[in-house]
Parts: sequence; C-alpha cells; structure tokens
Amino acid sequence: MEIDILKNKVESIISLNDSLEVRLQAICDLLESEISYYDWVGFYFKNGDKDELKLAQYTGEETEHTIIPFGKGICGQVAVSNENFVVQDVSEQDNYISCGWKVKSEIVIPIFVNKENIGQIDIDSHTANVFTDKDEELLEYICKQVATIL
Repeated sequence: MEIDILKNKVESIISLNDSLEVRLQAICDLLESEISYYDWVGFYFKNGDKDELKLAQYTGEETEHTIIPFGKGICGQVAVSNENFVVQDVSEQDNYISCGWKVKSEIVIPIFVNKENIGQIDIDSHTANVFTDKDEELLEYICKQVATIL
C-alpha cells in the first residue's frame, strides 16, 4: 500500500467540483480497487436526529445493514465511543453484525466535524488479521479530508 499516492488521489477526489455523493463514491471505488484486502468500503452517517447510522455511498456486495442503531455492531459502537475500532477477527466479537459469511475482519474510523462524530468509514475484509497501523493512518487521513466537504 502506497499511502502517499493514495492520499494524493483522495485529495484530488476531494477537490473535484462534483457532488458530495459522487466524491464519496469515488473514494469507496478507489480504496476497494487499490487495496487488495478491502473487499467492502462504505460510509455511514448519523441519520438526522435519530440515534442511528444510515448507509451512504459504498462499494462491494449489497448489504441489508442500511440503518444501524447506535451501540449495535462495530459501526454502532464507534458512533458511541468516538474511537477507531479495528477487529482482526470478527468471530471473536460478541457485538458484531455480520454483513456476510466472507467477512473476516473490519475497521471503522469515525468522521468528526466541529468535534462531533457525524459518520464513519467502514471497511470489511475477507481476510483475517490484515489491518495495520498504515490502514488506520490512511483512513484517519481520509476521514479528515471528507470532513472538509461535509
């Protein structure tokens, strides 16, 4: 993974004059195509005043998890904790919402606007024990970039 190259590509996407939706979709597509073990990439955002997340743009297999209550699953826990959550083996998580039998690991990074957790990027991998500090660094950077256009 060439983090600096990916960061530059994300910056280019962020700077486009396209809609928010088009840019978020481009980021999902970029990550899924450039990082071999990113099998599902998506954004969830707080659903209005409700204590739940709503699926926005994503790349990968369809999911029935378009609404996730705060506290439920990895994404729901990040909505409450405001902290990164890296799960190297989803089978070891009690509060895990399965998106498919192929998913072995997941990483979720919150997006902050004015110090408020307003959403997150969620990555699923079909490989266990695959995420590293480099993934966290890249995804934190992307979340900061996305926050500038929200």
